[in-house]
Amino acid sequence: MLMPSIFGENLFDDFFNDFARPVRFTNSTNYMMKTDVKETENGYELDIDLPGYKKEDIKAELKDGYMTISAQSSKNEDEKDKDGKYIRRERYYGNCSRTFYVGDDVTQEDIKAKFEDGILKIAVPKKEAKPQVEEKKFINIEG
Repeated sequence: MLMPSIFGENLFDDFFNDFARPVRFTNSTNYMMKTDVKETENGYELDIDLPGYKKEDIKAELKDGYMTISAQSSKNEDEKDKDGKYIRRERYYGNCSRTFYVGDDVTQEDIKAKFEDGILKIAVPKKEAKPQVEEKKFINIEG
């Protein structure tokens, strides 16, 4: 039976696909690591959404002035009936990361991070670049 084109190929495809798949595990990056960046007088505050992750799953690294936040997760949900036969088996393995430039003068000790209620809160201080003082080197002239 042909369906009108407004429904696509199958009227129920989208409904059941969306119903069966939790939002946080979709392949779209629209749901991953949404970040709010707020500038304060002394620095920057980042709020990164990481629902479904545990503190142990999250890593923050600072290298060459770039801070990289990465999260890795794996889920295995098995359900069995009375006889031990699988009714449903679902697995999810994935990781995501984002990188922010924080400046070459910022050190690990300067950055403060806290993970609470699925939100990673990071405070990065503003550091003014130290102007490099030009050193004049004179050659000693004997005579």
